[in-house]
Amino acid sequence: MQTILGANGQIGRELAIHLKQSFTSDIRLVSRKPQKVNDTDQLFSADLLDPAQALGAVAGSEIVYMTVGLPMDTELWVKQWPILMHNVIEACATHGAKLVFFDNTYMYPQTAVPQTEETPFLPNGEKGKVRAAIVNELLEAMVQKRVQAVICRAPEFYGPGITQSITNATIIDNLKAGKKPKVFLRDDTLRSLIYTPDASRAMALLGNTPDAYGQTWHLPCDDHRLTYRQFIELASDIFNVEARYMVVKNWQLKLGGLFNKTIRDAAELLPRYAVDNIFVSNKFKQRFPEFQVTTFRQGLTAIRNEK
Repeated sequence: MQTILGANGQIGRELAIHLKQSFTSDIRLVSRKPQKVNDTDQLFSADLLDPAQALGAVAGSEIVYMTVGLPMDTELWVKQWPILMHNVIEACATHGAKLVFFDNTYMYPQTAVPQTEETPFLPNGEKGKVRAAIVNELLEAMVQKRVQAVICRAPEFYGPGITQSITNATIIDNLKAGKKPKVFLRDDTLRSLIYTPDASRAMALLGNTPDAYGQTWHLPCDDHRLTYRQFIELASDIFNVEARYMVVKNWQLKLGGLFNKTIRDAAELLPRYAVDNIFVSNKFKQRFPEFQVTTFRQGLTAIRNEK
């Protein structure tokens, strides 16, 4: 059996689809209120902050995918992420389950230097620090051979359905609603964005590739990187709307953060928008040359066409 923890999010839902299509029908979906994606899915309600419930959620699993997400709340991240990671590692170690962890780049330095799997952790704020800490705990468990695991790291995403990202919230959702998109800091820096179905499809492939374990993998992105200006022009053409947008300056974001906790909690991520973001996924593409990466035009067209 293959189990998805945090199965109600967009990554978890798409992962269930790709696992069923390519690997297995024996899938367990875990969240506090899980919902079926495939007719054959098994549902398991659990709060992973409770060690006993985490043990129960993992029991009987061959492979466990951790796609848990938390709201953009710094205090919540600092409090809950270490507990979540520890409980899941212990549960997988106890039951002998392999662990596939969906990771982000918050712990990377927010510079224009290309990011590879060897990029050192130099977090800019509390969310980045906690991400570095939980990944280091997992890496230590891997070194100690307490758990077989693979780390799947993705940059910022965009995608269909209930995809939650800055790009979806500030650009795609606004364009679809006939509103003016907002761009943070600059519109002329190159962005690395991953299409959420590609992230889930790549995770399913890595989880079912025995020699992928014991490693960190950058998930595959379209290397024809666009600036947000180009991204908005392309999306506007595909959505058949006017390509008008506004660039939100740093002083405006600081002012907004005085009154809006979400903006304040996202502040540590802002430096990445002032420079090119070059996320390199060559390792994955060389190991899986048959994997077809979705282009920006293909991804945005699919978003336009979704019901």
